[in-house]
Amino acid sequence: MLHGVTFANPGFLFLLVVVPALIVWYFYRQKKNTADLQVSSTEGFEPERRSYRHYLQRALYVLRLLAITLLIVALARPQTNLNRQDISVEGIDLMIALDISGSMTAMDFKPDRLEAAKDVAIEFIGGRPNDRIGLVIFSGETFTQCPLTTDHAVLKNLFRDIHSGMIDDGTALGDGLATAVNRLRGSKAISKVIILLTDGISNTGAVDPRSAAEIAKLYGIRIYTIGIGTIGQAPIPVQTPFGIQTQMMDVKIDEPLLMEIAKMTDGKYFRATNNAKLRAIYQEIDKMEKSKIDVTEFRKKKEEYLPLALIAFLFIGLETLLRYVFLKNIP
Repeated sequence: MLHGVTFANPGFLFLLVVVPALIVWYFYRQKKNTADLQVSSTEGFEPERRSYRHYLQRALYVLRLLAITLLIVALARPQTNLNRQDISVEGIDLMIALDISGSMTAMDFKPDRLEAAKDVAIEFIGGRPNDRIGLVIFSGETFTQCPLTTDHAVLKNLFRDIHSGMIDDGTALGDGLATAVNRLRGSKAISKVIILLTDGISNTGAVDPRSAAEIAKLYGIRIYTIGIGTIGQAPIPVQTPFGIQTQMMDVKIDEPLLMEIAKMTDGKYFRATNNAKLRAIYQEIDKMEKSKIDVTEFRKKKEEYLPLALIAFLFIGLETLLRYVFLKNIP
C-alpha cells in the first residue's frame, strides 16, 4: 500500500493482474493480424513514414488500459489518513433527579413547574453531547427513568413522557437522591454530578437526604440542588367536587436542607422563581461542569476513489471520441 493511503476493499486490487494479461494479449493479436509476405530483397521498398493515425490507434488501447486500472483501484476504495489533530473533549457523568410530585403542577411557571423543568433540562442535554446523562424521577417513591447513556435522543423522549401522577404522591427526597447516587457510584468518570430539582419538603421515603448526601460525598459525587417555585404563594390545580380548580397555596421549599446537601458535596444551591431563572441556573451549571479529556491524536479517513473514477470515465470518453470520430474508417 502507498504511504498514507489505505484501502477499504483491498481484495479488488488482485484484479490488477488482468492489466499485464491484456497487454500480452494485445501484442499477440497484433502479430496474428499482420500479414506476412516473403520477398527475396527489401531494396525496392522505401521506409514508410507512419502517420499520426498509426500512433493514435495504439494510444486507444493505452487509454482503455489506464481506465481499467483506475476503475479497479477506485473499487478498492483508497482512503487517506492524513487529517490529524490533537483535540480536547469535555464530558462528565451526570444524573438528573427530578421531583414529579403533585405540587410540580403549580402554574407559577409556564405552563407549569414540571413542564418548564422538562423543557429546560432537554435544552441542557442538547448542549452537552459528550456527557453520559441519566434520569431519576421521584415523588412518594422513586425509580430510574433512564440510566446513564450517550443516546440523548432516547433520553429526551423519556423526559417528554414524564407527567405528574406516574407514581404515588409525596416527596421522597432522600430516596430520589440515593437512587441517583447508586447510578453513579460505579462510574469511572473523573467528574460525577447530580442535579437535584424539587419544589417541596422531604416528607416520606426510607433514606434520609443527609445520609444520601454523605454517600455521594464518599463516592466523589457533586450535587447541585435547585429549589423551584416562586416566593410566597403559587396557583395549583386541585381536584374538587366541581372539577379541577386553581387554588393559591403556600410555596414550601426546604432551602436549608438543599443548601446543606450542596455544601456537603462541594456543589451549589440555586433558587428558581421563573422560567428564565431556571434556564440561567442550568446555563451556570453548564459552565461550571467542564471536565476536559485530552485526546492525543484524532484521525479522519477521507475517501479518494472519486477522482480516480472520474479520470477513468474521462479516458473512456476520450477513447470513444477518438475511435468513432477522428479515427473512424469509412469503407
